[in-house]
Amino acid sequence: MAKRFLVTGGAGFIGSHLAELLVARGNAVTILDDLSTGSLQNLSQLRDKPGVQIVRDSVENERVVNIAMASCDAVFHLAAAVGVQLIVDQPVRTIRSIIHGTEVVLESAQRYGRPVLIASSSEVYGKGARLPFNEDDDVVVGPTRSSRWCYAYSKGIDEFLGLAYHKQDGLPVVIVRLFNTVGPRQVGMYGMVLPRFVASAIKNEPLKVYGDGKQTRCFCHVSDVIDALSQLMDKPNAVGQVFNIGSDSEIAITDLARRVIAVCKSSSSLEYVSYERAYGQGFDDTQRRVPKLDKIRSMIDFRPKYDLDQMIQSVKEFMSLP
Repeated sequence: MAKRFLVTGGAGFIGSHLAELLVARGNAVTILDDLSTGSLQNLSQLRDKPGVQIVRDSVENERVVNIAMASCDAVFHLAAAVGVQLIVDQPVRTIRSIIHGTEVVLESAQRYGRPVLIASSSEVYGKGARLPFNEDDDVVVGPTRSSRWCYAYSKGIDEFLGLAYHKQDGLPVVIVRLFNTVGPRQVGMYGMVLPRFVASAIKNEPLKVYGDGKQTRCFCHVSDVIDALSQLMDKPNAVGQVFNIGSDSEIAITDLARRVIAVCKSSSSLEYVSYERAYGQGFDDTQRRVPKLDKIRSMIDFRPKYDLDQMIQSVKEFMSLP
């Protein structure tokens, strides 16, 4: 049967794709977004669809959240500050919007008895050196004097809070840790590496690689991610659990830059930029970030369909649109 889903952060990169998928499957959607990092342009395919409600307001507004919660069947909570650059520049906003926003959503969900899927982040693993990252691993996070790590701590609190509501009050909560989701509509202005690289490659400008470029990441297309999110919402056995979602195919950032240049048929060169110059003094980064995917594969047989070249191509095509 068709349901109405509340998607917080639904005008953002991942949220807008998720909202489109839910509507395409015959559901109604309420999108709550203050447009601080999201965009109404991301919702251009949805604005005239029946059953779609767009609410421009903050997830921290309890009254608005309660009204939306009362009329929905379940919640995808994606609203949060995004991107390393934004986190470094605005740590107060990062901490408050993440923790307080999740408090409001969970309290409202408990009041109305609505299942919640919380989008967390691979940042929770911090500086962990044991690879691949397992959902039950101990975590090592950097010092509190470095605002770089406030996102990891905040997302960790999100997870603790969601699981506490489940344990104490029986609220159906699922936690997902996303690993470098990429695709159309992602922007590079907050530090996301792939759209930054593609935008430069299209213009044949130097691709700026931070640090020595040997740090590695695993990239997963947004279409694969949102399909996994929607499946987990329908799995009763997923309640009360934490899942990694992403790819386990690892690539160094320098190699990623070269792949972007090749796919875009660009004449760009590479320009190495120190972390200090990019983010300020004392910036700290993780050298490798690779998820263990056994748990999500056993729950929904998760198999990403997009390879890296297809991901790059999809971003290039989106950026080339008039």
